[in-house]
Amino acid sequence: MKILVIGGTNFIGPSVVRRLTVMGHTVTVFHRGKTIADLSSDVHQILGDRTHLNEFKNKFEEISPLVVVDMIPYTEQDALGLMNTFRGIAQRIVAISSMDVYRAYGVILGKESGVVPVPLTEDSPLRQQLYPFREMSTKPQDRFDHYDKILVEQVVMSDPELPGTIVRLPMVYGPGDFRHRLYPCLQRIDDNRPVIVLEESIAQWQGSYGYVENVAYAIALAVCDERAKGRIYHVAELDVFSEAERITRVGKVVGWQGKVVSVPKEKFPSEWKLTINTEQDWFVDSTRIRQELGYKEVIPLEEALKRTIDWERTHPPEENQELAVSWLLDYATEDAILTKS
Repeated sequence: MKILVIGGTNFIGPSVVRRLTVMGHTVTVFHRGKTIADLSSDVHQILGDRTHLNEFKNKFEEISPLVVVDMIPYTEQDALGLMNTFRGIAQRIVAISSMDVYRAYGVILGKESGVVPVPLTEDSPLRQQLYPFREMSTKPQDRFDHYDKILVEQVVMSDPELPGTIVRLPMVYGPGDFRHRLYPCLQRIDDNRPVIVLEESIAQWQGSYGYVENVAYAIALAVCDERAKGRIYHVAELDVFSEAERITRVGKVVGWQGKVVSVPKEKFPSEWKLTINTEQDWFVDSTRIRQELGYKEVIPLEEALKRTIDWERTHPPEENQELAVSWLLDYATEDAILTKS
């Protein structure tokens, strides 16, 4: 079939495009041209800004894609432009969403009260507070000021003429991960730290992860299977580990002889404060996509970790780059805590 991918050049997108082409589909990627991606020569490309989708409607009509995959719908306006542009052209929209739609995420951010039962299903309660990252915006027109996947999903799934499919992603890691999810712990392992100290609530915290190629395969299944019409799916690894277990697994892959130590909060410096509520776990049940679409991981966990480690070692983050993990200690503080314990 003919498939159009919006924003398919950054991290997850190229893996999705490669998977679709391997499956024999004709793929066109619409992107700004600011990210160089390793796409095969038979992938068609259209350069443009997704905030001006309607200006390319004639080109999209020429392509006549059966399914449109939007990798980057951040705002309600993004979703409205998407549906208005492709209504009458495509037969289905697949929009990539996130686990951050759930009320559990609002609890983690400290914006909502209580603790939500886990694992989360596709029918678990959504956040009551919209725009989770609004306070992080540096200027009024920042897209994160209006970011909310809840609104995106509502628009995509409520169009009477153009059916939608939603794929909610976990924390994704792998080669190309601009958040460098594995790097902070890997750096400590490579520096031969004998111990990595975690505050005990962090050590026990559990969240859902997914390796980039596995996530891409799940998205491709949702794109190609008509049974996905009108459905919402989770993608996540079956096994759910605590953060202490996850770091230990990374260490095992590289032969680390150290260990992860869990320490009570009162042993930490008084100025050290968690920015998230770790009483709320954040992992999901991925049974639906496995049963309905036959999804299963194509890359085993140990191989996924190995590939990610190899990439992280050759692509360290730039200085002062914001990383996904911010709660690991500096070495001096870690040593001081261990000395007192």
